[in-house]
This record gives sequence, structure tokens and C-alpha cells, in this order.
Amino acid sequence: MVNNNNLNLTKKKEVDAKFSDKDLEAHSFQVKEENMGFKELYEQSLNQIQYGNIAQGKVVQITNDMVMVDVGWKTEGFIPASELKDAQGNINVSVGDEIEVFIDKRDADGNLILSKNKATKLKVWDEIKSACENNTPVKGKVVEKVKGGLSVDIGIIAFLPGSQVDVRPVKDLDQFVGQTMDFKVLKYDRKRNNVVLSRRSIVASERETEKKDILESIQEGSIVQGVIKNITDYGIFIDLGGIDGLLHVTDISWGRITKPSDHFRKGDKITVKVLSFDREKERVSLGFKQLTENPWEHIMEKYPVGSIAEGKVVNLTDYGVFVELETGVEGLVHISEMYWTREIKHPSKVLKVGDEIKVVVLDVNTEAKRISLSLKQTSPNPWEKLKEKYPEGTIVKGVVRNITNFGVFVGIEEGIDGLIHVSDISWKHRVSHPSEYFKKGQEVEAVVEKVDVENEKFSLSVKKMEKNPWEALSQKYAPGSVVNGKITNFTDFGIFVEIEEGIEGLVHISEISQKRVKTSSELYAMGDTVSAVIKSIDPKSKKIRLSIKDAEAPAPSSSNHYLNNKENLGSNLAQALAEVKINQSKGD
Repeated sequence: MVNNNNLNLTKKKEVDAKFSDKDLEAHSFQVKEENMGFKELYEQSLNQIQYGNIAQGKVVQITNDMVMVDVGWKTEGFIPASELKDAQGNINVSVGDEIEVFIDKRDADGNLILSKNKATKLKVWDEIKSACENNTPVKGKVVEKVKGGLSVDIGIIAFLPGSQVDVRPVKDLDQFVGQTMDFKVLKYDRKRNNVVLSRRSIVASERETEKKDILESIQEGSIVQGVIKNITDYGIFIDLGGIDGLLHVTDISWGRITKPSDHFRKGDKITVKVLSFDREKERVSLGFKQLTENPWEHIMEKYPVGSIAEGKVVNLTDYGVFVELETGVEGLVHISEMYWTREIKHPSKVLKVGDEIKVVVLDVNTEAKRISLSLKQTSPNPWEKLKEKYPEGTIVKGVVRNITNFGVFVGIEEGIDGLIHVSDISWKHRVSHPSEYFKKGQEVEAVVEKVDVENEKFSLSVKKMEKNPWEALSQKYAPGSVVNGKITNFTDFGIFVEIEEGIEGLVHISEISQKRVKTSSELYAMGDTVSAVIKSIDPKSKKIRLSIKDAEAPAPSSSNHYLNNKENLGSNLAQALAEVKINQSKGD
């Protein structure tokens, strides 16, 4: 015989084990053994055991509102159709399908109400409990980013704190949304429907395993794959699987890379080459450009000196333009090689990044990876034609375009300016500044002095439009001659005296007076007229030496005066002898 008391207690324990606290409260019952017979007590026990349990059922009918499921009872149970609909609103089961259901209750009409959702949740909670107690992972999908972490669907919505996402701090949690991963259950509270997850320990374990494998297999020259972990201005950090490697900006491309972030994104998969590996320090240097051929290896064959090449402007500087001839190969057009005749203050005034231009290769340095280019030499040199057109001595007309301290620039042709240096303005006058004689826009005539093709200089002279007065000066004023002039300037070393318009001579302080003179202004003032003896004339250097004291002192011998004047020696010899006799008689 079956002991009713033992049977009832056994069944009640099974019910308590399967029911949640909430379910037990909702479906609690009291057994009054003393008022029931064996048959009645047994049927009651069976009924109570099945409420709150999970049972296997078979779909037998589907309506718009309900799904009928046979769970082996005398009557079928019903599941609200809303529990079995997908995101599009379609019922995701068919007649004949076997499904797990939660035996919930009977409604007021005696219909057996089942629940698919509650069955799923009960099963999930059992799995959560087991995973937590046994430290086994659970699989879940990251739903969204929430305050402090991520929301994860593991059958129920659980919380993954930001600190538990990875072994290292993660700034961008959005990258994990939509990903399905394994997690550890840190803690759970069924009553509060609260589960806290962690991915940190799983990642640490995975990385340790990956790290061990990569350390054993990695070597210089290896081709490896990784995921971009971080991007900086100086390079890219790549996760190779447990160990990070650095792809320096100089090893990204054979060409110009300003910002790595312009070419790569965090999270991208990338194939790289191991350039160096320090096993002890676990440092890996990576290369990306090394996966392709170095374009500089055959550069001399591709771009021989003197050849014309096409390229794209990639950078503008104060000193020139960088032109990309091909990926990884750039050359410099120095600002001096941009135009023959056009004065360029900055390349940006005439060119911009992206412009396609033709250039001439001037020089190739494979070791330094430098190519010198010329833009102007793609067209004929106008200076060569200029030299032919304007030989030395040619008189040209032009308009003053610019005035500087050192001279005047005169436009002769489009883009061609000639320079009248300050020393070529006047034979006679001392020119303090060219603006004393010229104005912008003024038309002038000048003589071509020189066309320097190599240095691109066009030298002009205004003073040579007139005959050089210094050439006849030595004939006009012989040494020993006495001249009258006007004082034009005082210096510490003497006095400047103008003997003709624009012609000045220097009276050295030692030649001012027979007396000792400390300063030249002791005896004379500006504008005074003085008599002086010409000591020497140098037409080439345009220098005249004068002496006032020699003019003041009586001549020791008139013959000496004429002896010094070779041109007049013959004609005045007799006169000189006569004067000597007169002077001697006066002395007696």
C-alpha cells in the first residue's frame, strides 16, 4: 500500500523545488489529509505538482489569438498568440511542433492556461544559476549601450558593467552593440530580476592563450593579421591576439601620410609584416608598406635626369612645391625652379594641392629618396633669347616698376625687369636714394650693361647714356694745377671740395693747412670757396686728391710744377727757367 502521508510529502517537495518563490505564493495550497480519501488526495497531488512546472507539449491548433497545445492532460492548454509572434507579427510555430511550456493556471472557465515566455524564463534562470555556481560561460547578445555599461540579452536582459567589458578600459562601448559573445555570471537576484555579467575574465583567458601562441609563432619577416586597437598621430597600435604591435607612421606607406586616422579606422582588420620582435619586452614593430615593392628601387630607370614627368601637387611650402610622381615617390620643385621670369612670393599664389603639372627631372638621390624637379624648364628659357635680343650697349626703354635702396627695377618686357643699380644712376652726383631721381611709372631710357642668363639678371645703366666726364678730367686738370672749389662736406678725415658740377675731390685733414688742425671745420664752413692743388686724379676709382696747404705755401720752385706736368714740359721750359732766375734775384 502507498503511504498517503509519504506520497504527499514527496510530491510537495518536488513542487517546492520547481516553483519559484513567486509561483509558490501564487499557487500555494493547503493539504488537509484528515478530510480526504486516498484517491482524492492522490489526484489533488498530481494536479498540484503539474501547476508551475515546465512540460513538453505539441501544437494542435493555431488561431489569431491563441495557440492550443496538448500537454497530456485531459484537456488541451492555451498559449496567448502574442507570446509566439516574431518581430513582424507572424506566429513562429506550426501545428505539430513540439515546444516547452509553463503550466500556469486555469481561468474562470476552467481552461488550462500555458505560457511559452514563463517556460523560457524558468529555464534561463536555471541556466544562470548553474553558470554562476559552476563558473561556466553563458552566451548573449549585446542589445544597447546604457548608463555605466551594456545591456545584454541572455534570455533575459542582463547588465554588463563598462569595467567588465575588457581587460583594458574601453572608450567606445557602442562598438559592441549587436555582437554575440560569451559572458560570466558575476551575481544574480531572481526576485529582483537582476543579473550582472562579466567579460573581463573570459577576455583575459583568451588573450593569455592567444599571447602564448603568438609568442611561439611570431618571428621577423612573418606576415600576420590583427585588429586596429588605437590610432595616434605617430602610428597605429594593432592587436595581434594577446600582444600589441606598433605600426609606425613611416612604415604605413611609401608615400606621404599626414594622419593615419585619414586612412584607417579603429576595429579594422589589417595584414602587416613583422619588422622586428623583442621577445623579452614583448615589443613588435610592424610594417604595412613593406607588403608592396619599394618604388625607389628602380627610380633611376623610371625618372632619368632630364626627362619630363607628370605629377600631382601634394604639398605647398614657403620654399617650393612637392609633387607626387607615383604612390610613394615625391619630388620637390624649388621656388626658384617654378618660373623663368615670374617673381613668386609663395607657391600657393599660383598652384594648389591636387593640380596636375609637368616637370623636368633635375636630380635623383636614391639613398636620400629625394628628387629635384623643375617646372620652368618645361618651357624655353626666355633669358637666352633676351641676351640675343639685347646685346651689351643696346639702348632700351622701359617703365619704372619698383624702387629700392639699391636701385630701380625697370620693366623691359612682360615678366622681364632690368635693374639700374644706384651706382649706375649718375657719373657726377652722389646718390643717397634712387627715389631722388625716379618715380614709379616713369618712362626711362637706359643702356644694357649685361644679361646674366645663369643668374637671370638684366643690368642697366642710365649714367652710361652720357660720356664719362672722368675720362677727360685727367687731361683737363694736371697734377700740380691750382683749382677753385666749393666745400660740400666735412668728415673726420678731411673736406670734400666740388671743383665742377658733380666732381668732388678730397682734401685730407693733413692737407688742409700748414698749421696743425684738429678738425676740418676749424678753418672753414660749408659752402666756402677754397683754392687747392691737385695732387692726383684716378678716373677708374673716381678719386681726386687735393691740398689746400700746398696752395697756400709759396712754390719752392716753379720748375717743379712744370716738371710734374709732363704734357707742358717742353712748351713751358723756358718760362720755368726765367721764373727761377726771378725768384733767385728776389731772394738776394
